[in-house]
Amino acid sequence: MPETAGLPTPTERSHWIRLQTLTLLRWAAVAGQLVAIAVAEFYFHIRLELGLCLLVVATAVLANVIAAAIYPENRRLSETETMLTLLFDVVQLAALLFLTGGLNNPFALLILTPVTISATALGPRSTLFLAHVAYVLVTIVAFYHLPLVRADGTILALPDIFLFGFWVAMVIGISFLSLYAGRVTSEMNKMSEALLATQMALAREQKLTDLGGVVAAYAHELGTPLATIKLVSSELLDDLSDRPDQRDDVELIRDQADRCRDILRSMGRAGKDDLHMRTAPLEAVVNEAAEPHRNRGKEVVFTAEPIHGGSSRMPVIHRRPEIIHGLRNLIQNAVDFAETRVWVVAQWSGHDITIRIMDDGPGYPPHLLGRIGDPFVRKRRGPEVPQKERPEYEGMGLGLFIAKTLLERSGARLSFANGSDPVVTGIARNERRGAVVEVEWPVARIGVSPESQLAALGENVPIDA
Repeated sequence: MPETAGLPTPTERSHWIRLQTLTLLRWAAVAGQLVAIAVAEFYFHIRLELGLCLLVVATAVLANVIAAAIYPENRRLSETETMLTLLFDVVQLAALLFLTGGLNNPFALLILTPVTISATALGPRSTLFLAHVAYVLVTIVAFYHLPLVRADGTILALPDIFLFGFWVAMVIGISFLSLYAGRVTSEMNKMSEALLATQMALAREQKLTDLGGVVAAYAHELGTPLATIKLVSSELLDDLSDRPDQRDDVELIRDQADRCRDILRSMGRAGKDDLHMRTAPLEAVVNEAAEPHRNRGKEVVFTAEPIHGGSSRMPVIHRRPEIIHGLRNLIQNAVDFAETRVWVVAQWSGHDITIRIMDDGPGYPPHLLGRIGDPFVRKRRGPEVPQKERPEYEGMGLGLFIAKTLLERSGARLSFANGSDPVVTGIARNERRGAVVEVEWPVARIGVSPESQLAALGENVPIDA
């Protein structure tokens, strides 16, 4: 199941916008327009076409009243409906600007608002359409508008050069804010989707862990009654030696009891809720992470060694789902792009535990090295790998993002690079020429102290199935 399953599409995201939100914004705009008209008319004594101005404002009021009467408060708009709502606001504001001096009116700047909202909430096509409508309307009111005239007959008008500059600023502002707001919102949505995919991946791993624990608990609890059934059936077989028909039925009961035991045993092998299974040697955890990718046509070589005076005894670490899933994604990425072999090297010292994953593939694109670990980064260069051979890899950096997020959550520091392993020399160094991922933890974050290893585990906590 892909990591992105269940994430919202851009079309679905457009239905997140409530009609009530846009109507509240329009009520605020109506209030502001009425205040501006009143101040201009009664304080600055500017002679406006008051009746027409109030008529234009009344259309916005009427639109809100109709929307409230027809639709429920929790109505969520589609992309088309939202675009039409914002288009109405642009046209209404342009009509008001036509009646109040065009670009001589400083409030002409507000025409940027609907386009900016579109850039943050709608797709690029809707935003592009609204932006072009705004361009046209700004240009029209720049040339055709009713002048602002004071009570003494003075016409309030900016010099032509200022009007031209204001028009250019409006066009550039619409373009820049649309692109900027759209890009920022797109990045936020991608990050939100990637974090959701990370949470889903971790929840799935935890669910599998809990399920394995439930199966193990059931296998343990059912072991005694199954053993009793087998013992009694064996005794009955001795007593029914002269009754072949009944003996066959008892043999069937014994065989089915054995079958139940084998099924529970095989299902219970994944049991992980036992306190004893919450810690494991470093090698066991790495092998568990690599297990799904060992039979995919590439050799996975694992080595472990102490460095910098580390103990010769392999460290025991906490067996956390985020560590296993994060390492599994990194190993999967290496196997996807390796030519023949992947190396997984575990090293430890008195202070740090390091896992280095290398492959002999083409490596990461140099121009993307600084962005690896961001969601939805384009795939590594190299030959296309069929999707059926990579059932959980989206090829857009989401797998690496999930791995990086999960591992950093456990306290790890990750670094991505191209080239050979700096630790080895000779022919082996030339073989390890592809991508290199290094994951490093402080021992205190994931390691289990010798005292804790020797301490009693206590009772297992019952699992709620």
